[in-house]
Parts: sequence; C-alpha cells; structure tokens
Amino acid sequence: MAGVEQKTVDEDEAGMRVDRWFKVHYPALAFGALQKLLRTGQVRVDGSRVKADTRLEAGQTVRVPPMAAAAAPAKGPMTAKTIRNQSDEEALRQMILFEDRKVMVLNKPAGLAVQGGSGLTRHVDGMLEAFRNARGEKPRLVHRIDRDTSGILVIARTRGAAQRLTASFRERDTRKTYWALVKSVPRKREGRISTWLVKEQTRDGDRMRVCRHGEPDAEHAVTVYRTVETAGQRLSWLELEPVTGRTHQLRVHCAHIGHAIVGDPKYFDEDPNWEFPGGMQKKLHLHARRIVIPHPDGGIINVTAPLPPHMVQSWNLLGFKEADAEVEAED
Repeated sequence: MAGVEQKTVDEDEAGMRVDRWFKVHYPALAFGALQKLLRTGQVRVDGSRVKADTRLEAGQTVRVPPMAAAAAPAKGPMTAKTIRNQSDEEALRQMILFEDRKVMVLNKPAGLAVQGGSGLTRHVDGMLEAFRNARGEKPRLVHRIDRDTSGILVIARTRGAAQRLTASFRERDTRKTYWALVKSVPRKREGRISTWLVKEQTRDGDRMRVCRHGEPDAEHAVTVYRTVETAGQRLSWLELEPVTGRTHQLRVHCAHIGHAIVGDPKYFDEDPNWEFPGGMQKKLHLHARRIVIPHPDGGIINVTAPLPPHMVQSWNLLGFKEADAEVEAED
C-alpha cells in the first residue's frame, strides 16, 4: 500500500472544495471512504482538520493518507504550464481522451496553440512529430480551436482517416458542444445567432467583426445557444453549438448579442461599471466540451472533455454543477 503523500494545491485549484479536489486527483476513492478519512482527521490541510466543503487556497499542503494514495490517481489538472517541462510525447499522452489506430481525441489545455505562429515555439502540430509512425506518417490536424480555448481536438493518425474526418466537419456531420461563462443573462434562454463575419487587421492582430451580407470576403456564421444556469443577473453558463466553423465564431457571436465571454482579451469590451468577478482567474472561459463524430471505420466517436482548472474554480465559486448540462449520448 502507498504511504502518506503531501500534495500542494496549484493556483488553478484555488477555491475548489476538498471533496472536489479528491475527485479530480483520486477518482477511484469512494465518497464514503473520503468522508471517513475526513471524520477521523486522516486528511489534513496545512496540518489542520477540514470538512468536505472546505475551500482550498493556492499553496496549501494536503495530507493524503495511504488509503487515498493507493487509489489510482487521475492525470493531474492539465495546463500549458504543467506540460512545459514534459517531452512532446509525454504531454500529448497526458491529453489523450480517446485513441485507436485511426484517431486520437485530445483535451487541449488553454494557452497551448494548435499551430505555429509568430513567437510560438511549441504547438500541437509540431508536437505531433513525436507520434510519427514507422512508415513516416505524422498524425494530422483535421480542425482547429483557439489557443486560449481548452478542450476537444480531433487528430487523424492516417491519411485516409484525415480525409474522412475532414469531410465530416465540412459536411456538418459532426456535433460540437462548447461551454462558456458569459457576462449577464440572455433575454431568451435559448436561441440561434446568424450573422456574416469578416476578418480585419488591427493593431492587436487579426480580429473578426460582424458585417453585412455582400461585403467582400464575408462568411456566414451560425451558432445555437442554450442557457444552462445563471448567477443572479451578472453571469451565465451557456452551452454553445457552432453550426458553422468560422474563426473566433463563438467569441464574436457571444459579444454580438451583448454577452461576451468572461476573460476574452479580444472581444470583451469592458463596461466601466463591470468588475471581473473576485476569485476567478482572468482567462478565457470557453471550453470545447464534447464531440460526436463518425469514426472513419464506421460507428460514432462520442467524447467529453473535463473542464480546465480555471473553469472548475469558477464553477465551484458560482455553485454550478456539471450534471446540470448533461446531454444524452446519441445512439
């Protein structure tokens, strides 16, 4: 049996309840067993007894007793920072949610770019060199998500798989679901956003804007949204489904209807009377939560990605529960 472990609470875990922290790190530990460890004082934080609903602070030390330490630990909370000192292969393996001979589905951390760009030395496309096979075939990207967006990223392991997966995205046979935390509360709890978007260059780089139909290079963009939960009139948890796949589409559409995504440095034009919620990290609160896509060999890939640490922290602070947005799997 494993011995006592001492674990430090990461800054991305600040605000998490003790029971939630154990669920993330030790999913095999039953809730009843954890309650007993807490009651008997075997779990301690900075040497003190705690309860299941005690909120943790960054830098605190959690005493993990042998019974809990022996439970198979999950992959630790994954961020661009935690994979910084790992090899490309180690980092990618930590991200894998689904894998077979044809496909990989990753849970990309916020802050890690999908492709290279100015000033970028590490990105998913470059890291995939670590998975080049004996035939010299490197896994291929079949879609993109923004650098600051976390969550589902589908990778094809063969040329044929790439062609079929790309076709599924192009022909809209793929269902993608995102979760976002946005400013204020939409007047309609659910709806459809349909606009035309065009790219423009600004001092801060490329930016998408809503434009009129017929404007040069304009592309049609459609998003369906549903309000899952609200925190008073100040914040809302939205479930977003992009029907089209334009650059920054969800971020622009949320801002367009007056409910910009919290932490968005590009499209959140802050009201002078609006203050960033205390206890939350100023990071983009947009997560590619789930994908349902035809497998290249038949059948369906249906994968869900856990929330990134900064969004877990915000959900805990707001009292949001992931089960409130559960979507039944397609047949």
